Amino acid sequence: MIGEHIAARRADAAIVGGALLVSVILIWVVTGAASVAAAYGGGLLVLGALGWVVSRPRAVKETGELAVPDWSVTVSAIERPDCGVAITDKANRLVCANRAYIDWFGVGNAPPALGFDPASMELAARAARIAWRDGVAAADLLRGADGQAHRSWHAEVVRAGRGEDYLVWRFTALSVADPLADLGDRIAGVFGATLSRAGIESVLVGPEGAIRAASSGFAYRAAGDENATMAGQDFVTLLRSDERDRIFFAREGRKGTPQTLVHVPLGDAAKDGPGVHATALSLMLLLDAGVGVGGGVVAEGVGGAPQLEALLSQLPLGLAMTDRDGRFLFANAAFLRAAGVDGRVLPPYPSDLVVKDDKGPLVDAVRRYAQGPASSGDLAVRLQRMADEPVSLGLAGVRGMGDAAVLLSLADTTEEARLKRQVAQATKMQAVGQLAGGVAHDFNNVLTAIIGYCDLMLLRHTPGDSDYDDIQQIRANSNRAASLTRQLLAFSRQQTLRPEVLQMPDVVAEVSQLLKRLLGEKIQFKVNHDRELGAVRADPQQLEQVIINLAVNARDAMQARAERAGGDGTGTLTMVTRRIAATDVRRMKGNVIPIGDYTALIVEDTGGGIPPEHLGKIFEPFFTTKEKGRGTGLGLSTVYGIVKQSGGFIFAENVPGQNGGTLGARFIIYLPVHRTADGIRPPVRAEQDKVEPAQEWSGGGRILLVEDEDTVRAVAERALARQGYDVTTATDGEEGLEHVRKGGVFDLVVSDVVMPTMDGPAMAREIRKVASGLPVLFMSGYAEAQLRDQIDLENMYFIPKPFSVQQIGDKVAEILTSGR
Repeated sequence: MIGEHIAARRADAAIVGGALLVSVILIWVVTGAASVAAAYGGGLLVLGALGWVVSRPRAVKETGELAVPDWSVTVSAIERPDCGVAITDKANRLVCANRAYIDWFGVGNAPPALGFDPASMELAARAARIAWRDGVAAADLLRGADGQAHRSWHAEVVRAGRGEDYLVWRFTALSVADPLADLGDRIAGVFGATLSRAGIESVLVGPEGAIRAASSGFAYRAAGDENATMAGQDFVTLLRSDERDRIFFAREGRKGTPQTLVHVPLGDAAKDGPGVHATALSLMLLLDAGVGVGGGVVAEGVGGAPQLEALLSQLPLGLAMTDRDGRFLFANAAFLRAAGVDGRVLPPYPSDLVVKDDKGPLVDAVRRYAQGPASSGDLAVRLQRMADEPVSLGLAGVRGMGDAAVLLSLADTTEEARLKRQVAQATKMQAVGQLAGGVAHDFNNVLTAIIGYCDLMLLRHTPGDSDYDDIQQIRANSNRAASLTRQLLAFSRQQTLRPEVLQMPDVVAEVSQLLKRLLGEKIQFKVNHDRELGAVRADPQQLEQVIINLAVNARDAMQARAERAGGDGTGTLTMVTRRIAATDVRRMKGNVIPIGDYTALIVEDTGGGIPPEHLGKIFEPFFTTKEKGRGTGLGLSTVYGIVKQSGGFIFAENVPGQNGGTLGARFIIYLPVHRTADGIRPPVRAEQDKVEPAQEWSGGGRILLVEDEDTVRAVAERALARQGYDVTTATDGEEGLEHVRKGGVFDLVVSDVVMPTMDGPAMAREIRKVASGLPVLFMSGYAEAQLRDQIDLENMYFIPKPFSVQQIGDKVAEILTSGR
């Protein structure tokens, strides 16, 4: 079209030029003066040149108007069957696209606004922004949504065009592994044809009974044409059975040979891998009676199944075959993994895989399915590798396959069993922890009353009185009982921690003298500290309790070993502190400890170690390896609770000894190195720098005391009244709220947390609606951190039970002083 336009313009120019020449000749003839004709011709040439110059931009413009992009040529250039290509402009409009792109995404939307899931949509939009900025970008694993959820693409984006005002998108489909689709292709291909020549017809059947894929031999025998499309047909309708329950191809009638049907269930295929979308698929194998897999008639007890073994080895379900005597013939890799067989060496019999009690039932089941009519069923057995977790072993009788008589199926439930154990352990620990916390809370109320009354009685007695020593003894025993409740709360991770920034060697030094007395003279105590240890943030008293518990356990283990060996009870306890850098944690290649810097405490003994079967249970409550009457089973549980509540980790392992034996046990505690918000390790405060603030409160004030326990309320009332406070008491939250609503003016509310009808936090929230700035002091036997997580109140304070008369008086004075 452009060439025709140019030719037309050239013709017009020739006509105009000829006319001008004729006019010059006429002027010359009429005037007879050559000079006049020359002047006339020169003027025409000048005017023509000016006209050409003026008209040239218009010609270029006209040529430009004719050169509109022909996108059909671009589409032809980008047409590729394996790659979807689309071009968008700056307004994000789809300019053109090839056939592959249209088939995948249609023409209704332009990239990146395609049918992806939200995360993939964001990746595509980010790639577009980068391409406009940098000229090129890519987005990997763009997953489809809705109807294309099983598909994914890789996208490359390039900025293009003379003005770089276009984006060229190239989408490449990512292949997703589909083992069952691959199995269907094998059956319909050369592999299925090979089995057909050996007398085995193979069919892949869906859960609804429809054929998904079939071998060419099956198609020939069922439909008379080996190229017939069998997909979608009902598998059962292609077969028939006679009065003896023998199976035949329906098309062959009575002239056909009886078939042996082997049903191999493939399980829930949707769980076996991405891209598999069928569920409960089945592999059906049809064998001519008396025909072996190798091809041809075989004698009884003779024959092999190399093709079938090759097929079964590709399946994700654990499968194995035995002969009529119950001996293993074959097992695929999935079966070996599920059974816990090391390497690829099978034991002679399936009964060698199970515990002693299940050997007899399994032998009987294999013998039963190996004889008589073909049938199938399940048997619950316990494998030797996990004797506590029964698994389901499938058995199916096989006939007409030479030596093969029983097909065994076993799913790998290792991960499922591990998760079940973890959930059961967590549930048990939570239940026991709740019980321990509840008992400790109630017991703390009793101890608060006992300690409070002892303090009040001591105010009326002086040293030397006959009753003074008895009261002190009662108070001392009450404090011992309070330490037991703290141990219960530590076990249930509900204790009130008072963390400080400290160095681990300082804590070990504090308890060293006590440990030497606990261990005795016959046990050697060694300590070794690493350099440049990071400070940790923990409760020093609770950390000392951890060290003491581990040391006492080690002492008992070494003494028990000496008693068994008839020795003198000697041994060595070693405590080591180590600096664990983030690179060291990364080299551990574990997923339990987060990457970071830690300070580790290692406690190692020579007590003979922990039996391997007990290593996973030693932190469980009430589990102990000590003799009856020597241990409660709460020591290590308490240690575990303190370490976890402090944000650390604890592990137990055995120390290998000589000749393959075990020297002792090793406990490793990891506590994270404490840093401030700016990442700098804070200095550790020395003991002499810790100065108790002076109490400036001189007494006086109105206190609302709310407590449902009569004895605790009486002790707290008398303690506060002796300090000069005006105390108003209430037996529950509703009564306390009523005092405020009736116009009572108070400086502080002292309340229990757990009370009937209305608890302390609910009462405090209602009181704040009347008196918004009124401070509240909660008394509770539960942990402060736990209460603060559950109670979101400003100007809230806490005092743990049990407390003494002096402690509650000082706490109230501290609150009132800070508010003045």
